[in-house]
Amino acid sequence: MTVPRPFKIQVPVATLSDLRERLTRVRWPDEIPGGEWTYGADLATMKDLVAYWRDGFDWRAQETALNAWPQFTAPLAGIDVHYVHAPGVGPSPMPLLISHGWPGSIVEFQQILPRLTDPAKFGGDPRDAFTVVAPSLPGYGFSFKPNQARFGLKAIADVFATLMTEVLGYPRFAAQGGDWGAFVTTCLGAFHPDKLAGIHLTLLAAGRDGDATGPTPPDDVRTYLDELKQWEREETGYQWIQGTRPQTLAYGLTDSPVGLLAWILEKFRAWTDCGGDVLRRIPRDVLLTNVTIYWVTGAINSSFWPYYWRRHEPWPIGKGQRIAVPTAYASFPKEILHPPRAWAEKVYDIRRWTTMKAGGHFAALEEPAALAADIAEFFRPLR
Repeated sequence: MTVPRPFKIQVPVATLSDLRERLTRVRWPDEIPGGEWTYGADLATMKDLVAYWRDGFDWRAQETALNAWPQFTAPLAGIDVHYVHAPGVGPSPMPLLISHGWPGSIVEFQQILPRLTDPAKFGGDPRDAFTVVAPSLPGYGFSFKPNQARFGLKAIADVFATLMTEVLGYPRFAAQGGDWGAFVTTCLGAFHPDKLAGIHLTLLAAGRDGDATGPTPPDDVRTYLDELKQWEREETGYQWIQGTRPQTLAYGLTDSPVGLLAWILEKFRAWTDCGGDVLRRIPRDVLLTNVTIYWVTGAINSSFWPYYWRRHEPWPIGKGQRIAVPTAYASFPKEILHPPRAWAEKVYDIRRWTTMKAGGHFAALEEPAALAADIAEFFRPLR
């Protein structure tokens, strides 16, 4: 029997001292005149953030805040899987697995966890409480040790199913995810349907391909195809390098905290509903806590693996295969892609489709109250 072990984040002083020294020795690139964010991470923003990371950011305060949540590790599939296990406050909390993606971490969940575990504290119904399990994806954050095995998305889903049912003793649970977490959650629905009450997604991992033939596609199809064309032309460079030569990229991002920050910062700006000002949406302490986790664990290389796996292995859900578990989709306006509902319904058993007023790819960070409310409403009749 697998027995979980209590876990606390305790970054060595030497690791933090080394980080500060590296931030002191930064060698800045030039910038195309007037480029700002057009060609990547803006130089002025980077200089401000690095100065704060070096001289003002308090990792120990962030570490203490993260350690306020009960954390554990469990030996599964040859690695130690790290997770938050936050008990619900209510008459019968529903177990909920919530999964992050890249370049995120459990930091994404700091604001939504209390809303899910203790809704009464925020004016909600205690009967909507969840007991939340929020793992670090295998190969991410504190679910990483150097040279460990790599995990594709289906393998991650299998590990999480084992964690929930065999380790934690939840024979039936709810699942939610965004980014790669949405792909993992989709795989859970496809390959472990007997264990799931339902799945809630903020990114549709399937149902992206449909019949767009005919002289005049419907408006939502045309809008999606234009969105997809723009995405593939301007926003997928990171996928190609992470999905083909991750090891080469890893040398630079493992050796340079400034390079790591730039690589991650640009995605947070591009994928959030921030109007061009990423720090308006994501406070700098939150952003730097997330980046620091990648730095102190050294997990950036292994975090690329789902991209390599996705590019080199067939998508495990077959053409025409239907995911027969109740599914909810929350469509945030600045999410990277918005497939048409008719296409999604060919793959998912869509029971709830919510068009959100604000927010983007990092929904739990950007709109925790709205996302928590949508999760609660969807799972209420499925308890």
